[in-house]
Amino acid sequence: MPKALCIVGTVVAVLLLLVFGLDLAIGFPFNGASKLMNIFFIICSGILGYLSWTTMREQV
Repeated sequence: MPKALCIVGTVVAVLLLLVFGLDLAIGFPFNGASKLMNIFFIICSGILGYLSWTTMREQV
């Protein structure tokens, strides 16, 4: 079960990075409502992806 949660965390991080990266670049999902929000969520998705990846590596 913990390995599945690590994979889910990684997938969520990639989806967040994709959505907010697209919004920052071309303003697609949210019409570029707030650049500060986009940057904050991109940083948070990077942190979540890193934590998920390192936790998955520790389990192997």
